[in-house]
Parts: sequence; C-alpha cells; structure tokens
Amino acid sequence: MPCRHYRVYGRVQGVFYRASAQEQAEQLGLTGWVRNLPDGCVEAVACGSEQQLTSFENWLQQGSAMARVENLDIEAVTDPVYFNKFEVRYS
Repeated sequence: MPCRHYRVYGRVQGVFYRASAQEQAEQLGLTGWVRNLPDGCVEAVACGSEQQLTSFENWLQQGSAMARVENLDIEAVTDPVYFNKFEVRYS
C-alpha cells in the first residue's frame, strides 16, 4: 500500500486543519497521522490506494474552512509503514 509524506505551508495552525484532515482521511479510509510543526507548518503521513491519496491531496491543498494553504510538498514514503488508523499527533 503506498504511503506519502506531506508538508503543508500557510495559515494551517489554529484553524482546525489537523482535526479536519483527520476527519477527511478517515472518510477516505486512509491510515497515518497529522501534526503541527514548530515552524507553523503541518506535517502528515497517509497510506492508502492511489485514488484515496489523490483525493486526500486535493483536500490538503484546500484545507479547512479558515485555512489558507500556500504550498503542499509531497514525497513518496519508500520504507514500509503500517498504521491501524489515522490520528492527530501532538509531538
């Protein structure tokens, strides 16, 4: 199952971006995690089908209602990763 690493830039902290990303990922059936970074970005790893990941990436580029996404970096995760669910991480 493919996994991707994301870094989201812009106004993405304090606007329910993580909670909304978790909700979206769960609706799509993805596993992985999302967290805030000290530099103001949001980081995530998601695993699922190519179609699920593409849908998630489209959502990440728009974000939550109050977010303003300026850039989205996407990298393939090459080492096998397994998650049971999609969660918000706090560190």
